[in-house]
Amino acid sequence: MRSLVVIAVCIAIAATTTASADPKTGRVVGKVLVTESDGKPAAGAEVIVYVLGFEEKGKTGKTVAKIEQTGRKFVPNLVAITTGEAVEFPNNDPLTHNVFSTSRAREFNLGEFKITETKSINFPHQGVVDVYCNIHSEMAATILILPNTHHVPTAPDGAFVLASVPPGEWTVFAYTRRATQPVSKKVKVTAGADVQVDFTITRGVEPAHLNVHGEKYKDKGGGYPR
Repeated sequence: MRSLVVIAVCIAIAATTTASADPKTGRVVGKVLVTESDGKPAAGAEVIVYVLGFEEKGKTGKTVAKIEQTGRKFVPNLVAITTGEAVEFPNNDPLTHNVFSTSRAREFNLGEFKITETKSINFPHQGVVDVYCNIHSEMAATILILPNTHHVPTAPDGAFVLASVPPGEWTVFAYTRRATQPVSKKVKVTAGADVQVDFTITRGVEPAHLNVHGEKYKDKGGGYPR
């Protein structure tokens, strides 16, 4: 089972001090570059940057996470939520889908989704949950369930801003799907200042997975809607 902390590796960091929007907290800012195994930039890679080292019990984010089933893909294929929050899975395709996970942090099977149907599920425990479709093996997504609200997706150019981070010594992580592990670095956040962290992540191919029954996927055939 992957861990949000143990599997992380450190990379270089550069720290700068600038004005922060909140004088009682600091910001973590920077940019993430994702490359393929051949060293070329990975266009369109979705990345989550998050801070670990403290919890915010009873506090959740302001928005509901959503992973759409569209074009026989999960969009986005990577989301982060805070412990106790839920994720919605609307089916926007003109065909049947399924959503399931065998991950230890949250094992579930939401069954088949009819066209335009939406189902949701909550995630009460921290961890990493890999989500698949039992009908279409190419569909895969990952949900990070984190102990605080300080997590954010990067912009299309890889830039990110983690605002209102409490002062202290924490660990900042960056993760993208198909990477074997997140990258990380310890930082010292100071009230009224920014700390600059830049990451590079290398991702590989999509790992193989089994269906909801723990078996290899089979060609449905017989005109089964795909």
